[in-house]
Amino acid sequence: MADVIRLVKGNSKPDIILTLTDDGTGGAIDLSAATTTVTVKFRKQNTTTVLSTINANKVSGGATGQVQFDFAGGVLNVDAGMYEGEVNIDFNGSLQTVYDLIKFRVRDNF
Repeated sequence: MADVIRLVKGNSKPDIILTLTDDGTGGAIDLSAATTTVTVKFRKQNTTTVLSTINANKVSGGATGQVQFDFAGGVLNVDAGMYEGEVNIDFNGSLQTVYDLIKFRVRDNF
């Protein structure tokens, strides 16, 4: 996940779609169990304070490893700058944290 997602302060979109895959097999992680949830923790880069925890929705039931999230609820009411996201998968109480961070750049709105 080397790309930087560019965002605008105060927006609630775009919808971000992620495909979560197994590093060992390269195949999609099956997220289809009803008790499996995915969240994205959002924080300013080089800090430890989580600003928001965003719930992701499973795409097509989750069997393809795809989830979708946006920035509703004021998540992007932050200062312009670099931010990062950490993806967490909760398999009914067993937590898996995705190793790579998502990078975001937020610019001021006109």
